[in-house]
Amino acid sequence: MRMSFGLTFRTAKGRWMANLNRQSSGGSIGLFVPPSPPLDPEKVKELQRFITLSRRLLVMTGAGVSTESGIPDYRSEKVGLYARTNRKPIQHGDFVRSAPVRQRYWARNFVGWPWFSSHQPNPAHWALSNWERLGKLYWLVTQNVDALHTKAGSRRLTELHGCMHRVLCLDCGEQTPRTALQERFEVLNPTWSAEAHGLAPDGDVFLTDEQVQSFQVPCCSRCGGPLKPDVVFFGGTVNPDKVDFVHKRVKEADSLLVVGSSLQVYSGYRFILTAWENKLPIAILNIGPTRSDDLACLKLDSPCGELLPLIDPH
Repeated sequence: MRMSFGLTFRTAKGRWMANLNRQSSGGSIGLFVPPSPPLDPEKVKELQRFITLSRRLLVMTGAGVSTESGIPDYRSEKVGLYARTNRKPIQHGDFVRSAPVRQRYWARNFVGWPWFSSHQPNPAHWALSNWERLGKLYWLVTQNVDALHTKAGSRRLTELHGCMHRVLCLDCGEQTPRTALQERFEVLNPTWSAEAHGLAPDGDVFLTDEQVQSFQVPCCSRCGGPLKPDVVFFGGTVNPDKVDFVHKRVKEADSLLVVGSSLQVYSGYRFILTAWENKLPIAILNIGPTRSDDLACLKLDSPCGELLPLIDPH
């Protein structure tokens, strides 16, 4: 699959404008979805039986549920960030310790934010929201930070790694909407412009050193402290209270379905171990192998948005 990106920002009468060009021989919808075999009718029937027998179903989603919305993941073969570039995601310790690192991060995030925040739920998000509405889904745990489950109407939801749509002060803990921070960026950088090359799953883009150096970053309006997206960066830890909460939901469930996650990150994998230790049946829907394939009674390699709408939640 051939891909190219161009994201150009410029000012026009005080307002920021963006132009994102994406070209792919596979089309924009499938741009970040890895290849998969055709749907196996027998596997679909097996998943239907799994869902039908579930009374307190817990679903855990990962980046693979959002690739069909146009948001790339990190690990997918050929189309994930690691496959397309040698760039690595920002580390928690680097962000907290270094003002220049924060400046670079926020400059890139500022450029990518209109693109990232504009994405909408795909059929997989809507299907899971419908399962909740009909009483089939007991709890939803997502490792994603894109808010697409919330946009689809999911309420029985834990965002394990936080949400990019919120910003947190590292000193006083004050939370503010990311949209409000975007407005502050625009005020502080009225003539700043940049062309971005490449795109990360969290809306981060790639800028040169020269582009970053002139970018002004606001501080907390309450205490003057540094600001950080309300998400768990690589090398960071999930809030222990949130971990305990999810462990309780897993123990209350009678089955667990993994959707769009390779489970390589321990913060999500540990809940699969809890489910297995509590003898819950585990089904996995993910294109490619996962860390828990040997623990699952059912494994399907299909696009989430293609398969989930076929399942009757009644």
